[in-house]
Amino acid sequence: MPIAAARNFVLLACSLLLAACAGTMPSDTLGGATYPEYGEMQEGHITIDAIDPQYLREPNRRTSVTYTGDEAPGTIVVDPYAKFLYFVQGPESAIRYPVAVGREGRGFSGRATIGRKAEWPGWTPTANMIRSDPEAYAPFAKGIPGGKASPLGARALYLYRGGRDTYYRIHGTNDPATIGNQGSAGCIRLFNQDIIDLHARVDVGAPVVVRSYEESVAAEGVETANRGGEMVPKPIDADRVYAYVAEEQRRKAEYEASQ
Repeated sequence: MPIAAARNFVLLACSLLLAACAGTMPSDTLGGATYPEYGEMQEGHITIDAIDPQYLREPNRRTSVTYTGDEAPGTIVVDPYAKFLYFVQGPESAIRYPVAVGREGRGFSGRATIGRKAEWPGWTPTANMIRSDPEAYAPFAKGIPGGKASPLGARALYLYRGGRDTYYRIHGTNDPATIGNQGSAGCIRLFNQDIIDLHARVDVGAPVVVRSYEESVAAEGVETANRGGEMVPKPIDADRVYAYVAEEQRRKAEYEASQ
């Protein structure tokens, strides 16, 4: 599969796979501004695409903000209703990231910790996902290895509670159009550039606070607590996904042999 066609295919593929719980400065501009932090990035054989500026309209950009919560530095605060994630840096200071949220992301609240971290994680649908929607998920029962075809994107943070995996994930996405919105399923997704940034800042064992709707309203206001629209996954051909996976694995082998 040609690289350009494969890249377009991955964007389409991940519009379905986002139900699981995208260098150089972009040439496009938004309001005369450029966003090098969202430019193309290269990691080994994988090229992370620059984010189209149309998806970076305020407030859909990583930014430092004044934060008035009482959480300690190093804490992640997830607001699945306002579609924001905060990384607390110090008194009244945090980095705010825009996120996309799935059904599982809206059904979880309270406290947890980061139990583990992963780079380019693979994805396998759960038995419950396959039972509830076999047409969409059964073709992917053998899983998708880490890479651009994986719906978990470039990085993943795994939330634990009481020493056990909650199956709640904070991860990347290859479908930037979803950021700031919500899907029919899934967890918390960030632009790949943002999850790489967050992953580097967060330690295993870091505390996580996930706001309830009432807490979101209190912190962000009613309008912001209802930000974003519903994104509907689009079914795709599993054979095409695995054809792309095979091509990516071939490129990985070539890259490793050249090092």
